[in-house]
Amino acid sequence: MRHDYYYYNKEQLLAGPKLPLTVMEDNAAVFQAIAQEMVEEIRRKNALGEKTVFICPVGPVGQYPYFVELVNAGNISLKNVWFLNMDEYLTDEKEWIAKEHSLSFRGFMDRTVYTKIAPSLVMPESQRVFPDPKDPENMWRVIQELGGVDICFGGIGINGHVAFNEAQDELTPEQFRALPTRVLEISRETRTANAIGDLNGAVDDMPRWCVTIGMREIYSARKVRLGCFRDWHRAVARHAAHGEISAHFPVTLLQEHPDALLRITEFVANLPE
Repeated sequence: MRHDYYYYNKEQLLAGPKLPLTVMEDNAAVFQAIAQEMVEEIRRKNALGEKTVFICPVGPVGQYPYFVELVNAGNISLKNVWFLNMDEYLTDEKEWIAKEHSLSFRGFMDRTVYTKIAPSLVMPESQRVFPDPKDPENMWRVIQELGGVDICFGGIGINGHVAFNEAQDELTPEQFRALPTRVLEISRETRTANAIGDLNGAVDDMPRWCVTIGMREIYSARKVRLGCFRDWHRAVARHAAHGEISAHFPVTLLQEHPDALLRITEFVANLPE
């Protein structure tokens, strides 16, 4: 079956999308916009004396160098900020992979974010939360204790997943939207796409298991901000913005979110001639 929206030109793509879109010049513009929104929200909440709570991805990651630079240059305190990371790879024994592993999201955040921010500004380790395969429900408890999530940032996988919420065709949209933080097996499509970007195509060495924040937690965020910038994101963005809501392509569920935005590049907005 042909899906006409996959072939929409830029004008058609931007005509009445069911998931709001904004087109930016290039990857750097997308990443800078994400970093700027993070900093602006932190400044706003700091001025109010309130906590800032973000759900944060490791993919996309291009926003983090800009974020670190803005925080350090602006002397912005993160002492009242919580980063709830989306997910982490697991061993076959369902344990976090070692932080020292090149694929570890925990290791990435340490190397790229937390150790790059001035110690006087960075949040304590207790406010850097990853989903726990031994206690998945802890993430929801933390969110409730903190009064909810201000903004969920993320990307979209090749099969429409947000975090590692892989498609489950047998579920209704309502059932999928209620899925909690959990351990799950990563699909072949996701492992292949990630292997291309992270392991030079060595799909056999990609972890098969992960722990992921649930669609329940993502959908509960007051705002959701996604970014698309890869070549295969051309189809992903079109499906997200114009496809039917279904558990077959999970990001489509965010069409009904009250404040969701997908930032894409000109490259993604335009199809090859």
